[in-house]
Amino acid sequence: MNKTVFINTVNFLVLVLFQVVLFNHINFLGYINPYIYILFIVFFPYNKDNRIFFILCCFILGFCIDIFSDSGGVHAAACLVIGYLRPMMMRFVFGLSYDYYNIKIEKTHFGQRINYLLILILTHHLILFSLEIFSFAHIVLILKKTVFSAIFTLLLCLIFISLFSRRSS
Repeated sequence: MNKTVFINTVNFLVLVLFQVVLFNHINFLGYINPYIYILFIVFFPYNKDNRIFFILCCFILGFCIDIFSDSGGVHAAACLVIGYLRPMMMRFVFGLSYDYYNIKIEKTHFGQRINYLLILILTHHLILFSLEIFSFAHIVLILKKTVFSAIFTLLLCLIFISLFSRRSS
């Protein structure tokens, strides 16, 4: 138990640090930004008993990004929503089997991994940019930022998962 808490704490701190120091300063063409910090939500071990704690961690994650980004709570809201919807997304992608064992994203099939990450990232980005821009008059900009940032974030997430996941022998 202590090892899991330590690993999750280190993941949290490293991802927030990378996001704030490096990825918040990447801005391609004015609307493509990677949000790699959501990997914390992807890697957090799912357990029905720790659901409230997990949602609290999602809020704290988004709140930390909001503090360093001066973004007024949009990251916290987006993280809360995907933290709350994560079990439904997992059930949709992995089927009912996710209830019976702890899914490790690096051990899933590549197609399932992409589907899960894409649903999670698109939901996060749509909420984030909708709240950030907050205007139906700019719906095209919201969708453009959502899609292109989601593609960039997905590629970076897949690279991070392949680089930093433990290799099974």
